Amino acid sequence: MALATSLASYRRRRRQLMRMAGDDAILVLPAAPERVRSRDTFHPYRQDSDVLYLSGFEEPDAVLVLVPGREHGESLLFCRERDPAREAWDGPRVGPEGAPDTLGVDDAYDIDDLDEILPGLLEGRRRVYYHFGRDTDFDLKLIGWLNRVRAQVRHGAQPPHEFLELGHLLDEMRLFKTADELRLMRRAAKVTVQAHQAVMRSARAGMREYELQAELERVFRAAGTEPAYGSIVGAGGNACVLHYRANDAVVRRGDLVLVDAGAEHRGYAADITRTFPVDGRFSREQRVLHDLVGAAHAAALAQARPGVAYEAGHEAAVEVLTEGMLSLGLLKGTLRKALADGAYKRFYPHKTGHWIGLDVHDVGDYRIDGESRLLEAGMVYTIEPGIYIPPGDTGVAAKWRGIGIRTEDDVAITRDGHEVLTTGLARSADEIEEFMAA
Repeated sequence: MALATSLASYRRRRRQLMRMAGDDAILVLPAAPERVRSRDTFHPYRQDSDVLYLSGFEEPDAVLVLVPGREHGESLLFCRERDPAREAWDGPRVGPEGAPDTLGVDDAYDIDDLDEILPGLLEGRRRVYYHFGRDTDFDLKLIGWLNRVRAQVRHGAQPPHEFLELGHLLDEMRLFKTADELRLMRRAAKVTVQAHQAVMRSARAGMREYELQAELERVFRAAGTEPAYGSIVGAGGNACVLHYRANDAVVRRGDLVLVDAGAEHRGYAADITRTFPVDGRFSREQRVLHDLVGAAHAAALAQARPGVAYEAGHEAAVEVLTEGMLSLGLLKGTLRKALADGAYKRFYPHKTGHWIGLDVHDVGDYRIDGESRLLEAGMVYTIEPGIYIPPGDTGVAAKWRGIGIRTEDDVAITRDGHEVLTTGLARSADEIEEFMAA
C-alpha cells in the first residue's frame, strides 16, 4: 500500500496526540465500516479520516489503539489476518505481520483478538478518548469491554473513570496542515482545476448534466484521483439548489452551469465551484450577478490572513452581496436593516466557507469561547459566496429568476497572508468568457 506521507510523519502525529492525552489515557479509533450498497455489493470503501491521519491504513475491520507510556509498545493496530483465498477476491491485506513495517506501529494483532486483548489495555487507564456516538455498534462493544474491567474491581482492577471526546484533541491537530499535507492538497487542487477546465471546454447546449459530470470525473480518474464528494452539475434553475444531486437535466441554450466538484488525492480533498455560460457568453443579468459574487469573493479573500477573525470573511462577503441586492432591487430597505434582519438569506442562505482537508467539510472549531477564532498559518478553508434566485420566485423581476451562481476556491493561510491553492482556473466573467472562447 502507498502511504500518503512518510512513516516518520505518522509516528510524529501519534506521539503528539499521546502527549496531549497524557500517560494515563487510552485512545481508541475504529476503522470506518464497509457500507452495503445492495445485498452483497458495497459502496467504494473510504477509511475513517482520523485513522488515515494517524496511520495511513486503508483497510476496514481494524482498530487503532494508542496507549501512552505503555512499556511494550504504545501504537497498536488490530486488523484482518492475511487470507489468500479472500485476497483473491478482494485484494491484498497488510495483515498483523506486515503492519509494523508497513505502517510503523509498535505491534499488531488479529482483529478477532480485540475482544480478548482490549479490556486488559483499558485496565489501569484513567481516561478513554473515543468518538462516542459515531458508530453505535462499536459504542456497545466498548461499553461491554469497560464493564468487563469494572466487574473485576473487587479483584483490584482499575477501570477508566473519564470518557472524553477524541475530537477535542485530534480535531485541533488536523486543523493545522503540515507542509506534506499542503503538498497533497495542491495536487488535489491542480487536478480539480484541470477537470473544471475540461468541463468548460466540452459544454454545449443539448448535453445532459451527467455528460458534463462524466467529463469532470474522467479527468479525476485519469490523474489517479477520485471524486472527493458527489459532484454537483446544475444547469439553469438547478443551480439554485445548493446540494443538487440529480445531474440529469438537459443543458439549454442561454443556461448558466454551476459545477461544484473536487478531486481527492491520497485522502485530501479539493473543492471548487465555478459558474459559466454554456454558450460561452454571459447575458447582461447573468454577468451583473456573477460580478457581484466575484466582488463578494474578493472581499472575503482580502480577510484571509493571520490574526483576522474567521467570521470576518463571511461578514465582508455578506455586506457586498447585500448592498448589491439592494441596488438591483432584489431587496428593499437600508443596508443596515437588511444585514441586521438577515434579509440577504433569501438569496444567500449559506456561510462563505468551511475548513477543508481529509474531510471536505473538515474538522476544527470555528468559534472559541463564543467568539470567532482567529486565522493562523496552516489553516485551509474555502471561500464560496453565491447568489440563488429560484425560478419560481415571483417577488423579483422575471429577468433575475432562475439564476444561481457560486464561486469557490480553496485558501491556505500562510505566515504573512494566504495562498490560493486552486489558482489557475478562470474566475471572473471576463476570464471565463476568454477561456471558453479559446
